[in-house]
Amino acid sequence: MPAVQLKNAIRRLRFENNMTQEELALRTGVSRQTIMSIERGRTNPSVLLAYKIAAALESDVTEVFMMEGKLVPV
Repeated sequence: MPAVQLKNAIRRLRFENNMTQEELALRTGVSRQTIMSIERGRTNPSVLLAYKIAAALESDVTEVFMMEGKLVPV
């Protein structure tokens, strides 16, 4: 059964806002490497960081992060 994954639109939204990874990192208080890792889907952000990223990108958190896949029924 496919696992649930967190997808994101950080890269697209950064380009739309003419923002570098470094600028996004400075605005959210994390390193550029952290932003790069989240953007590439290698790391999932905390809830607080997800909201900070969305705010920095002037977007709703549900526009930046999307859940893909289905949960296991109980």
